[in-house]
Amino acid sequence: MAARRCIFLYPFSLLYGLITGIRNFLYNTGTITSYEFKLPVICVGNITAGGTGKTPHVEYLVNLLKENFRVATLSRGYKRKTRGFQFATSTSNVGGIGDEPLQIYKKFPDITVTVDRKRVHGVNTILKERPETGVIILDDGFQHRKIRPGLSILLSDFERPVFSDHLLPYGNLREGKNNIRRADIILITKSPENISPIQRRLIIKGIDKAPYQNIYFTSLKYKDPIPVFNVHNPESIFTDVSRKKDISIILITGIANPQPFKEYIKNNFGEIIHLDFSDHHQFTEGDIGKICSVWNDLKSPLKYVLTTEKDAIRLQEFTNIAEPVRSSFYYVPIGIHFLNDDQNEFDNLIIDYVRKNKRNNRVSEV
Repeated sequence: MAARRCIFLYPFSLLYGLITGIRNFLYNTGTITSYEFKLPVICVGNITAGGTGKTPHVEYLVNLLKENFRVATLSRGYKRKTRGFQFATSTSNVGGIGDEPLQIYKKFPDITVTVDRKRVHGVNTILKERPETGVIILDDGFQHRKIRPGLSILLSDFERPVFSDHLLPYGNLREGKNNIRRADIILITKSPENISPIQRRLIIKGIDKAPYQNIYFTSLKYKDPIPVFNVHNPESIFTDVSRKKDISIILITGIANPQPFKEYIKNNFGEIIHLDFSDHHQFTEGDIGKICSVWNDLKSPLKYVLTTEKDAIRLQEFTNIAEPVRSSFYYVPIGIHFLNDDQNEFDNLIIDYVRKNKRNNRVSEV
C-alpha cells in the first residue's frame, strides 16, 4: 500500500527539485569539477532516503574482493561525534566513526575502513597513508558528485521503486528520477524470493534502463541470531523450530525501514513486542531501562530481545545490563541473495572492472 502524502509539501518538493537539478547540471557540464582517481572506485548508494539495504550490499562487495585486492571503504560516518578523516581501529566506537562503518570493521578487520565527510580528501588520505590500496568502495556516495567513480551501483527498494516515488519532502527521493542514468548497475533490493516474471518485467520497464546499464534483483537473507554481548547461552533454542512459537520476543529497531525485519520475526516467533526507534538512534540508559522493564513484564519463560546488526553495534556499548536480561540480547545478521541466477554475472562484472582498472603496483597484482 502506498504511503499517504501531504499535498501541502508538494511545492517544497518542486523547490528542492530545482535546487538539486541546478547542482547536477553544474556537475554534468563541468562547471563544478568532479575528480577521478587512478585506481578502481566503486560507489554504492541510492537516491531514496533510507532503507534500501546499502550496508549488506557494501559488505557483499568487500567479501567478494578482499581475497584478491586490498580493499578500503570510505563512509561519511553519519552521526559520529568526531570530525575529519578517521581510520577504524580496534579501539574505535560508534561516536568515533559511526555505527555502519564500525559494523563493517568488526566484520572485516583486515580491510581498511575509513570515514570522512569530504570524500575527495578521504580518498587522497587513503592513497597517502595506505598506498597499497587496490580498490575503494564509497559507501553512500551517489550524491557526492565531487568524485566521479569508475563504477556506480544504485540501490532501489522493491517495495518503494524509484520510478513511483517523488522528491523530498513530498516523497523520499534525494534527487530527480532521471539521475538513475548515472548508475552503471541498478540493484532492486529486498525483492521477494518468489518474484514473478511479470513483476520483474514491470520493474525493469518502470526503471527504463539505458543500454549501458545492468539491472539485477536481490533479496535479504536472514541468518541465525548471534548474542549481542558475546555470551554463550546454553538455553538458546532458536534452532529448535518446534518451540519458536512459544518464545516471546522484544523486537528493537533503530533503522530506516524496519517493516521487512518485523515481518520476518512475526512469521517465525510467537508474541512480539516492537520497540521502534528512529534510524541511527543513540540509545540511552532510559531506553535500556524501558527494554528491561518490558522484558520483566513478559510472562513467557522463553523470552529474548532481538535486534538488527546495526542496532547491536550501538547496544554493545551498554556493558552494565544485568543478567538474565543481558544474555537474552541477540541480533540477526543479514546478507543478500541474487535472484534469477544472476550472482555470477554480477560478480564477474565487479571483478573484471577492478582488474582492468587496478593501479600498476605490486601489491594489487592477483
